[in-house]
Amino acid sequence: MARKPEKQSYARPIGRIFAVGAIGLCLLIFVIWRIDSPRVERLRAQIVDRVVPNMDWAMAPMTAAARMVGDFQSYARIYEQNRELRRELQQMQAWREAALQLEQQNARLLDLNNVRLDPRFTWITGRVLADSGSPFRQSVLLNVGARDGIGDGWAAMDGLGLVGRISGTGQRTARAILLTDATSRVPVTIQPSGQNAIIQGDNTSAPVIGFLEDDAVVRPGDRIVTSGDGDVFPSGVLVGQVAVGRDGLRRARLSADMDRLEFLRVLRARPAEGIEGAGRLVLPAGLPQTRDEVDAEIAGEAPEDDVDG
Repeated sequence: MARKPEKQSYARPIGRIFAVGAIGLCLLIFVIWRIDSPRVERLRAQIVDRVVPNMDWAMAPMTAAARMVGDFQSYARIYEQNRELRRELQQMQAWREAALQLEQQNARLLDLNNVRLDPRFTWITGRVLADSGSPFRQSVLLNVGARDGIGDGWAAMDGLGLVGRISGTGQRTARAILLTDATSRVPVTIQPSGQNAIIQGDNTSAPVIGFLEDDAVVRPGDRIVTSGDGDVFPSGVLVGQVAVGRDGLRRARLSADMDRLEFLRVLRARPAEGIEGAGRLVLPAGLPQTRDEVDAEIAGEAPEDDVDG
């Protein structure tokens, strides 16, 4: 049986001829474009003038696609900016509410700004000269001393809360034992439960809260202030907040920044002024008004004015 003659395929040879021709044309254009000659320059200008204006129809899709990409990128940027503006608007609304609350609180406090809570205490601010630099003793040295009227045991504060107490004074310097020192013991009250406790330093940044009356009513975040027991510190001085340490013990997260102590305010305790006798509106005329008159009446003696009379 005779075989049918196979049809010859001319696609591959023609494709090769076109590929070689395209490569040769590109090389020719490249060579012509690299020749530095006035004649070639004029030829290049003529080719550009004839070909480029007639290629606008071919560049139109690319131009439109580029514009679409640019518009999409612009829209994406606008959308992201809109989302950012919405987030900022929500934050501004929250800040506005907080500002209104602070304004109301400030208005209430302004009504009380002339109230003097405890006239016995004044203060003097001193600069921290040096610290102990020892892991076994937590103390700082101040540039104020006995000449400034400072005595042992007085409270030392920074701008936020209690730091410690004065322990040792010179004429121009004084040493303050910090709350974190192992020898520090401060009676405190935990609010709002009203539980009394003692802050015990252990040479760590968070002293232990000991001798709690009822642990169940004390929660992390409760406010700690001095109780004033034993006349060691004035009552109501901010100490910090209740926290739970890794060891499970309740500790005090101090409000004062112990790592950046530059200036301390020492509360100078002055004894309260005594009141001699009673006022005229309390006791009627004719009754003893002063302590000497009361003592004389108890002893059965007449006042000096009546004797002279």
